[in-house]
Amino acid sequence: MLRAYSEDPLGQGKPLKDDVLHQTAADLATLPHAIAFVAYDLKTPVGFATCFAGYSTFRAKPLWNIHDIAVIPSHRRQGIATQLLKTISDYAQAEGCCKVTLEVREDNPHADKLYRQFGFQAVQQNGEEIPYRFLALEL
Repeated sequence: MLRAYSEDPLGQGKPLKDDVLHQTAADLATLPHAIAFVAYDLKTPVGFATCFAGYSTFRAKPLWNIHDIAVIPSHRRQGIATQLLKTISDYAQAEGCCKVTLEVREDNPHADKLYRQFGFQAVQQNGEEIPYRFLALEL
């Protein structure tokens, strides 16, 4: 699933190297603050979400961040991503979390629409939407 996501134009548009793929799987299995959800069509994996635990300093409660969420092209628009979101939301609520966060690319309107329909919304302060930009420092 991670390889398919990586190859998708909305992933990185190219395959992951085998060593990175294997190391990621091994690392995720050992991180206590990481969890992965996999959606199946019978026995075939068709979607996944990788989440990492975080903490809201403003609410003094834990949260989950959806770092990756993807459904293979042949199974998109069938409610699989919505079910993954519901599963993550239910899990976070059972864990006593205050929220679930995620980032969405501006050039992915289908995902943005799905997240908003599910109930995700832009962060607001005093009734005004606060624009955020996802930045990275490559090391």
